[in-house]
Order: sequence, then C-alpha cells, then structure tokens
Amino acid sequence: MNVLLVDDEPIVLEQLEYFIKPLCPMWNLYTTMDGSQALHLSKQHHFHLAFLDIEMPGKSGLELAKELKEKFEGISIVIITAHQEFDYAKRAIQIGVNDFLTKPIIESELKEVIQKYAREIDYLDCSKIVSDAIRVIHQKYHEKLNLSSVATDIHVNSSYLSRKFSEEVGKSFSDYLIDYRIEIAKNLLTNDHLTISQIAEKVGFNSLHYFSSIFKLKTGFTAKNYREMRIH
Repeated sequence: MNVLLVDDEPIVLEQLEYFIKPLCPMWNLYTTMDGSQALHLSKQHHFHLAFLDIEMPGKSGLELAKELKEKFEGISIVIITAHQEFDYAKRAIQIGVNDFLTKPIIESELKEVIQKYAREIDYLDCSKIVSDAIRVIHQKYHEKLNLSSVATDIHVNSSYLSRKFSEEVGKSFSDYLIDYRIEIAKNLLTNDHLTISQIAEKVGFNSLHYFSSIFKLKTGFTAKNYREMRIH
C-alpha cells in the first residue's frame, strides 16, 4: 500500500516514518515537504492514505486533500493541524477528510490512527473466511446483519468466525459492521433529499435514536451538524 506524508517540518515527517514503519512494514511511504511535490508524486503512484499538514507554503493541506480526493477514489485523508477552530474542521469535513491529528503529535494518538487504517485497508491480507465476511458486510450492510447470519452465508461456524475476525481485523465483527455503516451514512448525509431517519434505515439501523447516539459517539458530531458542515 502506498502512503503519502506531507509536512513542511522535517521533524514531523521523521516522526511519522518512525512510528509507521514498525507497525506497517509493508507500507510504501513517500514523503515531501510541499503540495506541488505531493501532486507530482501522485502522478507516479496510486495513494491509498495520506497524512497532510494543514498549513504549508504554497498549496495548503486542505487544497491538496481536495485534489487527492478527486484523483484517487477511496483515498483516506488524515489532516495534521495545530488548529482546533470549528472553521477548519468544517472545511475539512466538507472536503471529505477522514481524521485529524493535532500538533504536537502525541505518540498514542498517532498509533491509534495508524492501526485504524492498517486494519481497514489491509483487510484483503486476511484469510479467505474473514475476507468473505467483510465482503458480505460491504454488500449487505443495509440488511439485518449479525454474526450468525454472515457465518451462515459463508458456511462457517459463528464462534470460529468471531475469533478469526477479531484476531485478523483487530476489532470485533459488530464493531466493524457499525463502523462501516457509519462511513456509508457520512456519505449519504451529503444528500439533502434524504432525511436522517431515512439514512439511518438505509445503513441498517432500525432505531433513529440508536443511530444518532452511535453517530455522535463515532464522529464527535450529531448527524444534523455533520450534514450542515458537509452541505453548506
């Protein structure tokens, strides 16, 4: 997997590399200190994940994030910022930024973000059983899914699937299912023709109250506020 690291402070780039390499030795890391060089690299490599400083000479991290999102479908963007103002968060969410890291970077927070994307992007390296389970989740997330129904779909014992899923993905089956549904919901919230209740139903939540609680827990925003930031 190709990962882009962009920051105008060499020490931050060194810090990112230092923590990422031991955790994800199979990742190909490409570093640069400005947006123009990052775009040049993007012509040579397909990037799956990018860590971008929000403030750099020339092209800003938000401008770069927007261009990378347009260029690479499915790319995940982590913004590195010393700012915590609402306006920055709003603009980043409108672009489709996935996560934030604040400066100075805290080791535990960086590792948490790295491990999250290591699990999400590298799932194809899992066993066939776990990969099949993830495929079913991605295809049927809007249906009434649970561990037993998916185990039946892929013809394995549910206890065995539960253990293998947690071992290989790094989170439980139910946590992965909820996280995936929330990611789909975040995309649907940009469609102002759908009510939040309709979106909750479309991503597999039978209860609007439960959906709202989980969405706030996972994103830090209410679904209504998230929609407002993405649309306006």
